[in-house]
Amino acid sequence: MDVLFGIFAQAPDFFIFLLLFVVGYIFGRIAEASHYRSIRAREKELAGVLVFSNRFPPNQSQPREAVLVAGSVVISDDYFKHAVAGLQTFFGGRLRSYEALVDRARREAVLRMKAEAVRHHSKLIINVKFQTYAVPGKSAMGAVELLAYGTALAPLSGVQHPGIPQSTAA
Repeated sequence: MDVLFGIFAQAPDFFIFLLLFVVGYIFGRIAEASHYRSIRAREKELAGVLVFSNRFPPNQSQPREAVLVAGSVVISDDYFKHAVAGLQTFFGGRLRSYEALVDRARREAVLRMKAEAVRHHSKLIINVKFQTYAVPGKSAMGAVELLAYGTALAPLSGVQHPGIPQSTAA
């Protein structure tokens, strides 16, 4: 016990850093796991909203109302992931810690886009695109912003006149 106390007395800053690093890792993992549980639950709820990257809908026989829908999210990285990514860039290879960050952002943005489509009574989104942006932080840490957008197609309400868009029909 005296040996351990002696080591701690010689380098208290290192042990405080190590303790905070481990606590950050644990809480970061807990927050990430909680976010993934939330994402999986909402993906089940919105599974009926179909998303396609195609420019045209799969079934073009029915006229539909087109509405632009979007979902945006900004997710920050934590110190542990930043440190691991720094080591990985030093040694080379895939940045798996940032892959998980971008995966969470992409899935969350798609869910928000689907939720907006549901508000417009749509069950189909076509021509889906993604835009990403690295948000720089004041320190070396930062965040990633991801925007998902597409065209939601909803059944037309009311009577459709041939050749006249629904918005101008009287």
